[in-house]
Amino acid sequence: MNHKSGTALAPLVLIVTLFFLWGVANNLNDVLMPHLRKAFFLSDFQSSLVQSAFYLGYFFLALPAGWVIQRYGYKVTVLIGLMTFGIGALMFYPAAELLQYGWFLTALFVIAAGLAFLETSANPLITVLGDPARAEQRLNLAQAFNPLGAITGVLVGREFILSGVEPTQAELAAMSQAQLTAFQTAEAQSVQTPYLIVAAVVLSWAALVAITKFPSQAQAPAPGDLNQLSMRHSIAALASRGHFIFGVVAQFFYVGAQVGVWSFMIRYAQAEVPGMGEKTAASYLTASLVCFMIGRFVGTALMSRFSPTRLMASFAAINICLTLIAAFVGGPSGLYALVATSLFMSIMFPTIFANSLRELGPLTKTASSFLVMAIIGGAVLTAVMGVVSDVSAINYAILVPTLCFVVIGWFAWSAGRLPAPALQPMPATAH
Repeated sequence: MNHKSGTALAPLVLIVTLFFLWGVANNLNDVLMPHLRKAFFLSDFQSSLVQSAFYLGYFFLALPAGWVIQRYGYKVTVLIGLMTFGIGALMFYPAAELLQYGWFLTALFVIAAGLAFLETSANPLITVLGDPARAEQRLNLAQAFNPLGAITGVLVGREFILSGVEPTQAELAAMSQAQLTAFQTAEAQSVQTPYLIVAAVVLSWAALVAITKFPSQAQAPAPGDLNQLSMRHSIAALASRGHFIFGVVAQFFYVGAQVGVWSFMIRYAQAEVPGMGEKTAASYLTASLVCFMIGRFVGTALMSRFSPTRLMASFAAINICLTLIAAFVGGPSGLYALVATSLFMSIMFPTIFANSLRELGPLTKTASSFLVMAIIGGAVLTAVMGVVSDVSAINYAILVPTLCFVVIGWFAWSAGRLPAPALQPMPATAH
């Protein structure tokens, strides 16, 4: 970079912190799913719409975010993302007052729309700020702050959203309509304060970003960026890149696996260990996120000695075995196996992301949008898990992540077989 490292420190800290903030938002959903399922008397499929609404926001806004990056640069894109994120969090207050599940889904869509802008900009920005040979390692390190946010989100949800009040079907049937409404209102309104605090933090962060001087490549497009390729030509060029297309597919299945496992962790724990309360079950979700965080740091360290793609292939194989244990053995052993999958999922998102962007040059920004759009796997495959659970049992729904890890392992194996020149990271001039 041409700017002095001292002037780049503040922007770097601000951008890395975004990984923490969207970790909070993403994993609050894992608590919201069982919470709203209880509050609105939902089926597993209906509760999975929490994730569907959320990840549809990513899908529809990722390409517009890529266009904003090309037109106005990274900083403006980050500001739009933070403002939209904050507005979505504020919408939880009226959603709870109205006691409408649909309004909660709308608020989640708006939050995700903001996160689409943040992730589309922050991920490629991290990969190009520094030695291109260490792009995957650097992105893994930045993403290591994401599970810190994820753990924070689950702990906040466990302590301030989950009430621990879990009436049985018989107790619910014995309640009057007024008692049912009071129960639903109390459960719905428990989300208001946490999300108001999230909104305050996010909007304050937007103010800090606005007043901080960023390096030139973050504040405006690089010379020639606006004219180098139209969106239509960029998409046509990317369509011929088989490795990139496979990367988008792998990312779709990875996010589906991650979101599905975490979303149904509490549900699985309570089903497989009868009598377990929701707060205790949430502790297993927290443990899985701690495993995820440890895996990020350990995985990043291992990448200095082993090929990232070969490491990911090994981790995918381990997770295939662990999810099969969760599906067919069940009980406490199945729960421990499901928790352990997070340790080996840890490196997958950033490794797929960085590996898919190799040698794309001026196509990088548009390609990044498609990789973020692939996050819709969290909407589609979590819903599929909900359907499988409703028609069979929650343990068999874990076979969906098993399939996902097969696809990820296949991508990692194929990436490892590419000739050496194709495995060189994208050039620094890509931004």
